[in-house]
Amino acid sequence: MTGNKIVKVQIYKNLSPVTTINMNGSTSVTYLKGVGSKKASILQEVGIVTLDDLFDYYPRRYLDRSAMKSIGALAEGETVTVVGTVIKTQFDGDTPGRARFKAWLGDATGVLELVWFRGVRYFSRSVVLGESLAVYGKVSYFGSHAQMQHPDFDRLQASEGECSDFELYNTGKIIPIYPTSEAMKQASLGSKQMRALIARAFEQGAPGQRENLTDAMVADNGLLSLAKAYREIHFPSSHDRLERARFRLKWTELFYAQLLFALRHSEIRRNRAAVKFTHSGEVTQKLYASLPYTLTDGQKNAVREIYRDLRSGSPMNRLLQGDVGSGKTIVAMFAMALAADNGLQSAFMAPTEILAVQHYLVMKRYFTPLGLQIGILMGKQGKKVRQAVLDALSSGELHGVIGTHAMIEHGVSYANLGLVIIDEQHRFGVLQRKALQEKAINPHVLLMTATPIPRTLAMGVFGDLDVSVIRDKPVGRRPIKTFLRSEQDKMKVYDFLRSQVAEGRQGYIVYPLVEESEKMDLKAAVESYHELSATRFPDLRLGLIHGQMSPDEKEAVMELFRGGEIDLLVGTTVIEVGVDVPNATVMVIEHAERFGLAQLHQLRGRVGRGEHPSSCFLLYAKMTADARERLGAMESTNDGFVISEIDAKIRGAGNILGKEQSGAMSGLRIADLNTDYTIMQSARSAAYALVEQDGQLRAAEHAMVRDCYLRQYHDRFSLADIG
Repeated sequence: MTGNKIVKVQIYKNLSPVTTINMNGSTSVTYLKGVGSKKASILQEVGIVTLDDLFDYYPRRYLDRSAMKSIGALAEGETVTVVGTVIKTQFDGDTPGRARFKAWLGDATGVLELVWFRGVRYFSRSVVLGESLAVYGKVSYFGSHAQMQHPDFDRLQASEGECSDFELYNTGKIIPIYPTSEAMKQASLGSKQMRALIARAFEQGAPGQRENLTDAMVADNGLLSLAKAYREIHFPSSHDRLERARFRLKWTELFYAQLLFALRHSEIRRNRAAVKFTHSGEVTQKLYASLPYTLTDGQKNAVREIYRDLRSGSPMNRLLQGDVGSGKTIVAMFAMALAADNGLQSAFMAPTEILAVQHYLVMKRYFTPLGLQIGILMGKQGKKVRQAVLDALSSGELHGVIGTHAMIEHGVSYANLGLVIIDEQHRFGVLQRKALQEKAINPHVLLMTATPIPRTLAMGVFGDLDVSVIRDKPVGRRPIKTFLRSEQDKMKVYDFLRSQVAEGRQGYIVYPLVEESEKMDLKAAVESYHELSATRFPDLRLGLIHGQMSPDEKEAVMELFRGGEIDLLVGTTVIEVGVDVPNATVMVIEHAERFGLAQLHQLRGRVGRGEHPSSCFLLYAKMTADARERLGAMESTNDGFVISEIDAKIRGAGNILGKEQSGAMSGLRIADLNTDYTIMQSARSAAYALVEQDGQLRAAEHAMVRDCYLRQYHDRFSLADIG
C-alpha cells in the first residue's frame, strides 16, 4: 500500500563509494543504517523484509497521557493503561506447576498488583524494582486491591542522545508502541528502537506518495491522503489526526479485501456454469410429507434460498448458519433430495466419525423409504465394506454419501457429483474443502456451521458467499436453564443428576481436554469415570467415551446411550458436536473455566433436544476475570448468536474460526473484524460498486486500484471461493 518515492543513496564499502541505488518501497531494510544481517533476519520473522513492510508495521497501541488512568480510579473489568513505578516484586517458584511472579506498581493514588502464572522466570528477570512501566490489561478486584493478570508492559526508559519514552510521556506526546517478539528485544529491536528505525526510513523516502484509491473514493469517504495517514499512524500529531489516519488505513485494507470477494463473486456468475436443477419432483415432495413436524420459518426460508441457487445455473456457494439444534441437517437433506430429483449425487462431509455416523443414521431413516440409496465412508472401515461403497458410488448406484475426510482421498470417484455439503466447515482446512469440491466440475457447494458467526466476521471471512441464517428453534424445544456452581456444590449437582435419572432421564458429565495437557486430562477423565462408577453412582449405568477409543468403540457406546441402556455418559469433548439424544436432560461440565465460550455453548446444546426441561451445570474450581465473563455469558443467554458476539469481544474476532479460515482477512494489519463493522460496510459497498461499474478494472481512473490489487491480493485469488 506504500508509495514508491525514489531516493538516491550512496552505499560504502571500505570507506569507498561503490554504487548508487534507487531506494523505494521494495528496497530491503538492510539498506537502513543499523540493520545488519542478524537484525534483518529477525525482522523477517515478523514479516518485515522491505521498507513497505516496515511502514505497514503498525503500532499495537499508544501511550497517551490523556487516556491513562490512575490506579485509584480503576474499575472492575475495564481494560486500561496504567503508568507507575515497580515498588515490590515477589517470585514463588518452589511449587511445581504452581509457580507465579508478582510485582506491585505504584503511583500517587494507589498500588496495582501484577501477576504472571506462565513464563514466570522470564518475567521475574524482566520486571525490575524501581523501573517505570506502562502496563496494559484487564482490571480485576480481589477484596480492596486491584490486580492485572499477565498484562502487557513497556518500559518508559531513558536513553543517551535521544528523547526517552519517559520524557515523551511527561511532555504529553502520543507514543506509538510496536509489537515486539522476544527475539526482537534481545536484538535491540524493542518498541523504542522500532520507532527510531521507522523514523529513519521516513527520512529516506516517506510512504504513500502514490495514492492507491481514486480521488472520488478519497473525497466521498472523507479520507486522509495516504501519505498523511502513514505519517500520523507512526507519528501522531493529535488524537483527531491519529483517528483519521487509522480510519483511512482500515478503510483501504478492508476495501481491497472486499474487492477480492467482489471480483470472485462477479467472475463466478459471469464465467462459470454449474448443472442447473430444473425441477422439484417426487423425492422432495415425499420428504416433506414424511416429516413428523413442521419446518420453522427459518428452515423454510433457507430451503427456498438454496433451491433458488440450485436452479440458477451458476454454482451455489452458500453458508448455512444455525444455532445448536436449529435444524440445519434437514435443510441439507432437502438440497440432497433435490439433487436426486435431478439425477445428481450428493457428498456430505462431517469432521468426526461420530458426527458422520449420526448424520448417516438420520438420513438413512428418512431417505430409504423414498427409494434413495446412501452410503458412508470413513477412514477405519473394513476393506470390503469400503470397496463396496466406492463401487456403488462410482457406478451411480448411490444417490449420496456421508463421510469424513476419507471422502477426498485418492481413489474416491463419483458418477455424477453435483452437490457438496460440508458440515462444521470451520473444522476443515481450506485445501481439504477444495479437494472435495474438485471431485466434480463446478459443483454446487453448501457450507454449514453450528457456530454462529458475528455479522462483521461473516462479512469479512465469507465475503463472497451467500449466507442463510436460521434464527428460530424447532417447535417444542425448551430453553436450557444454566447454573454456575463451584466445586463445593458438586454433591448437590450430583443429587439433581440422580433425581433426573430416577425420573427416566439421562445425563452427561464432561471433562476438559486441552492440547497442552491432553494425556493428563484424559487420565483424569478415565479415573473420574471409575470413581463415579464405584462410589458416587454405583447403582446407575455409566458409560465412558473419549477420543482415544476406536470409532467402533465410540459408536457402540453411543448406540447404548441412544437406546437408553446407559444412564450417565462420562467423557471428554468428543461429544461436543453431533450427539442427539432427546432423552438426555442434564449436562454437567467439570472445570468449566477451562473451556472456551463457543465450546461451552456447543456442549450445552447436547441437552434440550426433547420435550423435557433441561439443565446445564457449569462447575468451576478457579475463577479468573476472563472465566467469570465467559461463564456469566453462558448463564445469561441461550442464544448462540449473542454468545458469538460476546465471544468475539472477549477473544477477538480473529480467533473465532482460527487462522486457516480467515482467507483474504488473514493478512489484516490494522482493521479489526470485531469492531470495524461500519468501516467494513462502507468499504464493501465501494468495492462491489466499483466491480459493478468496471468488472475488469480496465478504466484509466482505476489503474492504481488494479495495480495495488494485483500486487497485494492476486496470490490468494485461487482460494477465495473456498470459504
